[in-house]
Amino acid sequence: MFATQIASAIDDARSLSCLNDISSAIWKGLAAGALGDEDAQRFAELIYARKTAIKASTEPLGRHSSPESRFPPRRPQRPPIRSVAIERRRRLASSGPLPPSWAYHFSCGELAVLRIIGDECRAKGTCTLPLAAIAARAGVCRKLVQNTIRRAKRLGVVDVEERRRPGRPSLTNVVAIVSAEWRAWLARGPRANRGGGKKVAPTDTRVSFRENEKPRGAAEPHTRALGRGEPRYGGA
Repeated sequence: MFATQIASAIDDARSLSCLNDISSAIWKGLAAGALGDEDAQRFAELIYARKTAIKASTEPLGRHSSPESRFPPRRPQRPPIRSVAIERRRRLASSGPLPPSWAYHFSCGELAVLRIIGDECRAKGTCTLPLAAIAARAGVCRKLVQNTIRRAKRLGVVDVEERRRPGRPSLTNVVAIVSAEWRAWLARGPRANRGGGKKVAPTDTRVSFRENEKPRGAAEPHTRALGRGEPRYGGA
């Protein structure tokens, strides 16, 4: 009678906690002599199979088992030459994209991402670049761009506006700088894509003018070197 009740309870169980209670009752019945070893082993196998079925029905779909989407899958993004991407990332991070009061909150890769966002906001007011484009310019991965924007928003540096479209691909997010200190830093900082070349100081025209200036009536000096005892100007 006890074995029949256990088998019926296993079939009717709809949760893992219920199966755990049944398993506890089985081992108590085995200790009390109400069940034999063979029945206990058979019920344990039934409980394991039932748990596997419940987990499969309640588990969220994984990335590889997701239903077919109407949108094409995202292609993995990898730099052609990793060393070049690392060099670009470090160069952008060391260019001072943020004031020191904000820069210490972010890593080298995050600073490179914020440099790209800052340049875009300075040129257009907001940044609407796709995450993949920001990642390619900064020499980082797409996931790091997402985490950087979320971190900057949480710290109150930027504001993010999502542009979702039900049933269609969402538009790129609009990232705007809300930190007044960062906006002032960008306003007085070096411009993006500034042309190279050495900066040459202007010629001091005052010196050259004095050198070329001659008093009226002054005689021209000899161009050859004068020896000892020779007159400075022509004549005896």
